[in-house]
Amino acid sequence: QVQLVESGGGLVQPGGSLRLSCAATGVIFDRYIMRWYRQAAGKQRELVAAISSSGITNYAGAVKGRFTISRDNAKNTVYLQMNSLKPEDTAVYYCNAVKMYPLLDYWGQGTQVTVSS
Repeated sequence: QVQLVESGGGLVQPGGSLRLSCAATGVIFDRYIMRWYRQAAGKQRELVAAISSSGITNYAGAVKGRFTISRDNAKNTVYLQMNSLKPEDTAVYYCNAVKMYPLLDYWGQGTQVTVSS
């Protein structure tokens, strides 16, 4: 049974930092592309950052230079370090694991991040 469990969300002031974690079980972790998505209230879910099995990273323009995605294959965990947070970063953040050929796609339950003074 595949499980992705996010943690690390919470309330932070503008300019602050948070580190999200996503622990995966039931998958051969190092074969998966890991992604962080977010969904703000009333908006569509959007891709925030992605990291390949070999560590190649990709970021949405809105977070580039502020967020860093990383993975620890030995711990089956992906991280999202979020710095210089802004109120517009407020959203539920979701962890996603995807593998091609065959396509396998798994989601975590989400963790709330609120940036407010």
